[in-house]
Amino acid sequence: MQPVLVIAISLHILAATFWAGSTFACARMTGNDRQQLFAPQLGAAAVAVLSGAYLWKALHEGSFGPTEQLLAAGAVAAIVALVIHITVIRSALRRLRTSSGDEAGARSQLATGYRGAAALLAVAVLAMAASRYA
Repeated sequence: MQPVLVIAISLHILAATFWAGSTFACARMTGNDRQQLFAPQLGAAAVAVLSGAYLWKALHEGSFGPTEQLLAAGAVAAIVALVIHITVIRSALRRLRTSSGDEAGARSQLATGYRGAAALLAVAVLAMAASRYA
């Protein structure tokens, strides 16, 4: 296997594992510890998405069989999870940081955002794992 592909696969797996795992953990947290993970999560998400796009182009371009369909479903779920991180979770963290008065509402929004993103990332992980056997 080409060294560039090995590096891209390794980056994709490591970044996606951190992003999904930390999102699953944040979905269960109740304290302010989640704020410290937000920026690293976005960085890991960016690496996972970019390396995944490279891998798609290098390994799956021009084909859309069952394997690619599962991978595409996982990619869409991951991208929607990233959109939730950027919109819902970031907004809730800002509200908590500025103490705008509705702390309970911000915490509820934060929990909902992390739970939704975690569910979508679980779908992405399952789709990508199953794609090998499609």
